[in-house]
Amino acid sequence: MRPLLARIALDALAHNLEVARRHAGSASILSVIKAGAYGHGLARAVRGLATSDGYAVLNIEEAVSLRQMSIEKPILLLEGPFDAEEMHACAEFNLMPVLHSPHQLEWLAQATEPLDVFLKFNSGMNRLGFPMAEFDAVIAHVKALPSVSRITLMTHFATADEDFGIDWQWQRFIARAEAAKLPISAANSAALLRYPETRRDWVRAGIMLYGASPFAGVSAEQLGLKPAMTLQSRIIALQTLKPGEALGYGLTYMADAATRVGIAACGYADGYPRHAPTGTPILVNGKRTRTLGRVSMDMLAVDLSHIPEAGIGSPVVLWGEGMPVEEVARAAGTISYELLCALAPRVAVRESA
Repeated sequence: MRPLLARIALDALAHNLEVARRHAGSASILSVIKAGAYGHGLARAVRGLATSDGYAVLNIEEAVSLRQMSIEKPILLLEGPFDAEEMHACAEFNLMPVLHSPHQLEWLAQATEPLDVFLKFNSGMNRLGFPMAEFDAVIAHVKALPSVSRITLMTHFATADEDFGIDWQWQRFIARAEAAKLPISAANSAALLRYPETRRDWVRAGIMLYGASPFAGVSAEQLGLKPAMTLQSRIIALQTLKPGEALGYGLTYMADAATRVGIAACGYADGYPRHAPTGTPILVNGKRTRTLGRVSMDMLAVDLSHIPEAGIGSPVVLWGEGMPVEEVARAAGTISYELLCALAPRVAVRESA
């Protein structure tokens, strides 16, 4: 059996949720489990995040799956319904749709049962949301619909994870939201951790639940988070390069000294980034080393020059325990979200309590 394995630690998910709860204070937590719970698996994530106050998913299919798991807690559809039929499904399965566009309000008017809805306003990200100039008019329109039970006001931050901060958006939104005297949801993981003023009625915790930092300059460990996914493999072959010999497709790495190389069973078909350059950090036998050359479909090369005890069968950690996923992502010029979500279906997954 191929040695590549993703281990999902349910206790780490539970721990990270408690970290989120300490920051959230009296706010309720919607655990964001879209995209197969960021690659961790929907059912596994629900077990690890069982004490969540509710869940946030992308689409009807994910939401219905949760209801079929006998989940009775609130479920938020982050992009709302995509057609009128899905609006009816929101009523059938007791879902909370995010409404961000006029055409969704037309579908809402046709709903046969009252729904709890989130009205999303565009405070500056310019992706989804009603214009702030229409704030009062939209709320008044939705309040008048018999198909609406409760309304929560929502916005989303573009730079909560960056030094630029959130004030430029927050000030556009919060004064009007408070004046409306309705529940508010604004904080994502970064805002929850860094901007206490945004922790209102509902917070939407995402990447932090999986044990990755949303901030470029702060590690998950510094935030008290534990990695929930560890992608691990083993060394399956050894090579020794002489000075001047090259390695892998394109011969992009050339040895400048005698170099002992290990070949690990993991590649871009498993979700490891093909664009990860030589020098991307990796663990072998619990020791940090680096990748060498171009990542192949099923394999990658690692430098064993300073790990003489490593050999066939030596354990490799691509990311997870001992090797923060955000470090690997940074070296590869991407973000931890992408690496976690990209875990391929062919990778064996095992969960631990």
